[in-house]
Amino acid sequence: METNQTLRLFIVCFLLHSLPSSSSLSTKNIITDRDALLALKACITHDPDILLAKNWSTSTSVCNWIGVTCGVRHHRVTALNISYLGLTGTIPPQLGNLSFLALLAIDDNNFYGSLPYELAHLRRLKYINFNYNQLSGNVPSSIFNISSLQELRLKHNRLSLMVNVSGGGLNLMSLDLSENSLEGEIPSFISECKQLQFLNLSSNNFRGGIPKEIGNLTKLKTLSIFLNKLEGEIPQELGNLVELERLLLLDNVHLTGHIPSLLFNISTLWQINLTNNSLTGDLPHNMCSHHHQAAVLKILQLSFNQITGTIPYNLWQCRELAIVSLSYNPFRGRIPRNIGNLTKLEKLALGGNNIIGRYLIESINNII
Repeated sequence: METNQTLRLFIVCFLLHSLPSSSSLSTKNIITDRDALLALKACITHDPDILLAKNWSTSTSVCNWIGVTCGVRHHRVTALNISYLGLTGTIPPQLGNLSFLALLAIDDNNFYGSLPYELAHLRRLKYINFNYNQLSGNVPSSIFNISSLQELRLKHNRLSLMVNVSGGGLNLMSLDLSENSLEGEIPSFISECKQLQFLNLSSNNFRGGIPKEIGNLTKLKTLSIFLNKLEGEIPQELGNLVELERLLLLDNVHLTGHIPSLLFNISTLWQINLTNNSLTGDLPHNMCSHHHQAAVLKILQLSFNQITGTIPYNLWQCRELAIVSLSYNPFRGRIPRNIGNLTKLEKLALGGNNIIGRYLIESINNII
């Protein structure tokens, strides 16, 4: 009996001594972080100020390296910000080992090559900013499966393909893929990102129509899809974007049809730019007819379309209007006298129309 008890005590003591201590685990993990950052350093081919070459040294703690922030509790790397350093290089897959990383910013450098799919291993990541680099290839669909991700900024790169994913980006609040070479139709999964407040897909090669499902993004404040190759009509469903502030759909020359009247029921919308499309029909007669929108709309740009009819009388009731561009449309009729009520008007563009009554607005500067 005594022998069995002694044996049990021996086994327990052996197991306790065999388990790594929390300090040794922490040391091992910070070494993993260090090795991941050293892999990044090894991929840098040009460091103009020799910052990483001098500072990222194994003789000092990772947490003291330039651009690195560590958490107080676990002493792990939680943020990596090496923006605006003029670095040239590639992004190694080892960055996917920074398992506590919440912020990753390398914007305004010269990183090139593809985005490693291993970034999807960063389950705590909330913010990615790779703006203004030379990254190419696909936008890895796995990135959108990071459930914690709230902001993804990939503006001004050379990315060419965006693969559709299912159930991704559920907590994404800001998505900027502008100024790339993305092709095909706008991915349908974007309309599932119900937390989106900012969506910028401008200056790409997207084709097809604007998905009506974007109208499900009821928290959206900015929708920017200008300078693409979109076609078809502007969906009426965009009128469901009850918090929308800016709508920028200019320079899609095959965008046709009428301007949805429901847009002018959105009480928060202060900028509408639909310049240089192929829109037709009359302007909606409910423009500025609602008190809330009449107090909000500041910029209305509809030049270079095929919009006909007269300019609605209600338009001049939007007392906050600062910029109105309606030039080069076959408008007809007279300019209403109540345009004189627009005391904040800075620019009024009416050239290339069949409108008469210019003498009514001679007192307003910046008439084009």
